[in-house]
Amino acid sequence: MSNLKGVGIAMIFMTSALHAAERPNVLFIAVDDLRPWLGCYDPALNVSPNIDRLAQGSRLFKRHYVQVPTCGASRCSLMYGRYPARLPDDMGNEAIAKSAVKQPHASLPALFRQNGYRTISVGKITHHPGGNGGRGWKNGPEELPGAWDVSIMPTGPWKVPEAAMHGYANGVPRKRGGGRSPVTEFAEGDDKTYPDGWITEEVISRLKNVSESGKPFFLAAGFIKPHLPFAAPARYRNGERSFTLPAPPEGKQPAYPTTWHPSLEFRSYGLDRGDPFKSAESAESYRRAYMACIRYTDTQIGKVLTVLAESPAARNTVVVLWGDHGWLHGEHGIWGKHCLFEEALHSPLIIRIPDQKHPGMKSNEIVETVDIYPTLAELAGIDLPSTLDGRSLGPQLVDAGALGDAAAFGAWQDKRTVRDDRYRLIVSVSDPHYAELYDHQRDPGELSNLALLQPEQAARLRELIPEHFKVQKH
Repeated sequence: MSNLKGVGIAMIFMTSALHAAERPNVLFIAVDDLRPWLGCYDPALNVSPNIDRLAQGSRLFKRHYVQVPTCGASRCSLMYGRYPARLPDDMGNEAIAKSAVKQPHASLPALFRQNGYRTISVGKITHHPGGNGGRGWKNGPEELPGAWDVSIMPTGPWKVPEAAMHGYANGVPRKRGGGRSPVTEFAEGDDKTYPDGWITEEVISRLKNVSESGKPFFLAAGFIKPHLPFAAPARYRNGERSFTLPAPPEGKQPAYPTTWHPSLEFRSYGLDRGDPFKSAESAESYRRAYMACIRYTDTQIGKVLTVLAESPAARNTVVVLWGDHGWLHGEHGIWGKHCLFEEALHSPLIIRIPDQKHPGMKSNEIVETVDIYPTLAELAGIDLPSTLDGRSLGPQLVDAGALGDAAAFGAWQDKRTVRDDRYRLIVSVSDPHYAELYDHQRDPGELSNLALLQPEQAARLRELIPEHFKVQKH
């Protein structure tokens, strides 16, 4: 933990024009499967003008890492500010539902609700859009009991959240398990042709209502795209050829044991633009379709931010934009997430606070999803649970150059990883001889395993891992 914990937050409000009696609202925006293919992360990319404008008035964290490369478990670490593998069943997509009653402290929205905030969730914030389990994810049980005053997934013509989550145009659901439904679809129509347009409309309605209520709020807006299928209104595809793409990645499966997988989620769909594992042209086409979906979601986020800017809550609202994990586009021969390579764990994090100091400056410090819980709680003046794993990002919000713990930890299945300023190490809890070591200074694509060539670096990093994944004793 950083010894600067809390100092940054205190400095923010000592110099703020906010009245002492006011508590900041929170608008938390989650985007599914969003890697940092945004203009604010790479100026060559031109798909995200609204997110880029948000970044210009915020603190962008260039090196933010999630804890688990899958939706449910990543969001569990967000909700509780804790590393995975602390509890049984907290590593898969049902992590929140299965571990909620075992967690040692309240979830993030429950903490705000207990402290007088109105808490509202729209779209996909936990694993199931709307926050319910049951058939079609329509009715209980709740994933986070007692956390939300309102938790809703507007389903429109898709009728149930599960169908909307993977929906095609105008209410058409994905075939069961993918079922060879196409990877891409771009139908003519307005933004409500696809589910994120419905989510936007509901978020805006809730935001207008709660911003005029006089009660502090925690409003979470969860957008689905660019999650599979890559589907959006046709006009977002119309400029597809204008999207600047990063250089083509190394597309080969490593010759040594890794967390590589055969991209089963992606392959469960019909490859309507050809086979990206065999065709560079097909691979580029899928990447451009993904970026068209980013443009669609960026437009939805822009609509929400415009309403916030025109509302009574504009001057006193913390805005967070967070990607729940990255997504590989052929790197290492993978199309998907579910591995511990850099591209699966690196995701966007942008935080804007009232009276932001040095807006637009970027933090190069390594930070983690578990840090979001303590950061938001301290901004609201709420006492922190002692059982948190994360640290406040207050120092970085005040000074983009502030240092912190400089390491990020993650897990997938029986593998654990640590990423420091230069290296990534991946080890196995079941095989003490397993190790992958990558030098990001010389090998940012993680193509050469140096574990046998640099055993001293592997040993140094290996010592950091056990402390962060201790199983909680009951």
